[in-house]
This record gives sequence, C-alpha cells and structure tokens, in this order.
Amino acid sequence: MKNLKKIVLTAITAVAVITLAACGGTGISNSSEKDSSIAQKKPSELKIGVSISTTNNPYFVSMDNAITSMAKNDGTKITVSDAQNDSATQLNDVQNFVSQNVDAILINPVDSDAIVSAIKAANNANIPVICMDRGANGGTVLATVASDNVKAGKMAAAAVEKYVGKDAKILELSGTPGASSTIDRGNGFNDEAKSIGLSILSSQSANFDRTTALNTTQNMLQSHKDVQAIFAQNDEMALGAAKAIQSAGMKVAIFGIDGEDETHTAIKDGTIMATVAQQPAKIGQMALQAVFDHFDGKKVSKTIDSPIYLVTKDNVNDHKW
Repeated sequence: MKNLKKIVLTAITAVAVITLAACGGTGISNSSEKDSSIAQKKPSELKIGVSISTTNNPYFVSMDNAITSMAKNDGTKITVSDAQNDSATQLNDVQNFVSQNVDAILINPVDSDAIVSAIKAANNANIPVICMDRGANGGTVLATVASDNVKAGKMAAAAVEKYVGKDAKILELSGTPGASSTIDRGNGFNDEAKSIGLSILSSQSANFDRTTALNTTQNMLQSHKDVQAIFAQNDEMALGAAKAIQSAGMKVAIFGIDGEDETHTAIKDGTIMATVAQQPAKIGQMALQAVFDHFDGKKVSKTIDSPIYLVTKDNVNDHKW
C-alpha cells in the first residue's frame, strides 16, 4: 500500500510538472530582479488558493477562519481546500489551484517532503507559494510563516523541569511523521531534555490526533507506570493524553504546544499543566499579508516568525487565540 501511494504521488507530480509548465506566471520570476518583474495587483484583484492540512483540528480551523475573514475584508477571492491529512490529496488540491492559474498559493503542508513536488509544480507555473506553520524541504517558496518550533520544544522541556523536576520521567507523543513541526518540536524538546537531565522513557507518534493520542497513551502506560510527565507535540494530543490519565486514575503532569481554547480550560481545571501557545490566526493573517505585500512590489522576508509564549495556571486568563 505504501509503495502504491508513492507511485500515485509520482504519477500526479509528473502530470503536474509537464502540464503546468506552460501556464502563465503571476508572481515569481526566474529573473534576479524579482520586484521589477511583478505585475502589481491590489488585494481585491487577487485570486488565491489555500491548502490546509486538516480542518479536523481547531488550530488549523483558526488559521483558516483568519485567512477567510481577512480576505473578505480586502475583497480578495480565495478558495480553501482541506487535505484531510493526506499528502496525495494535498498534491491534487495544489495541482487544481495551478490549473486555475491562481495568483498565489498558501500551503499548510501535511508532509514537508511530500509537498515539494506540489511546490515545484507551482514554481513551474510561476505562481508564488507561501508555507504556513510548517515548512517545505524543497522547491522555492516566497516565505515560510511559522512559530519557532524548535524553541517551542525547548520551552516545553524547560517547563517540565520547572514544574516536575530535573529527574522527571517522561513519555513523548510526537506528531505526523515527516511534518517539519514534528521534527523541530521533537528536536527542540529532546535536545533541551538531554541538556537538563530529563529522562524520556518512550516516544511514539500519535499523528497530532486526539483519539490516537488517547489510545497511544493508554498503551504506553502499560509499560511505564512510573511516568511523571507527558509531553505532547500539540494540544490535541495533550487533551487525548489527559483523558487517558484520568481513566487510569493516575496523577501525571501534561504539557502541550499550540494554546487552543480547550487547553486553556484544561489548565484551569488542572488536567493539563501548561502549553506553549502559538497564534494560528496570526500566522494565517501574516501569510496573506505577505501575498499582498508581494503584489505591491514590497520585499517579503523568506522567514516570518510568529510569537510563542508559555501558558500556565498563573497567566491562563491573559492569552486567547
């Protein structure tokens, strides 16, 4: 099945690259004088494709809503597609955007490697691409708008040390394999954990999904009843882990990343200790603004950072998405 999926992805990519290479350009030029080659347009003149990894996660729903609202206010025409956490679906969605000759494409990648072929298809059609929340491991992107996920992982590890202790025994729930956020958050957490002496008993993927995290945590607890803390690479998994801990009647400190509203409630209730909060709505707005700036002839930074902060019981009322 895995090989079949690769064959399908390769076939779709080949068609996209061959078919779309002749499409007219709307933004990025191969010329070194990029600004002078841009056909300037107002926001109300733009047509933009938006590919979201999944709308089954409140984090990405917030991002989607922010983009949609901002586009409406500026009169920008957008089409949003939901990849449903499937790389082949996302590749097909982006191919459709290129076929429609949109002015720009905003992509929240399912997989940072698999998305490369889709970005290259857009490159061949001279359509600028902006990545949101997760980066891409190839192709040319106008900008990547994201939080510093390595820093977020480090902040989570530091929070474990502060609230549980230097010798804390930890279970880790990692995200979607291949996603840049999974890799960066994991690297940040594990590097910091190693430097301060935290003990990671086991690390397993729960695919950034709440139900998967619930089941995965229950399985992990069978072998690690001495666990003191759980680090989940996103809040959906943290909430799933919290349910597993409650069902087991255990007392374990849980730490997440994202800062969604339900996690704020869980922090108030004491079922989750802390989360490193990001701003998905801000990421979406900054990505769309980067498109506006690009078509206004302004220089756009290759990397656009969105702030992050630690949310605990002490400041939970100060921060909302």
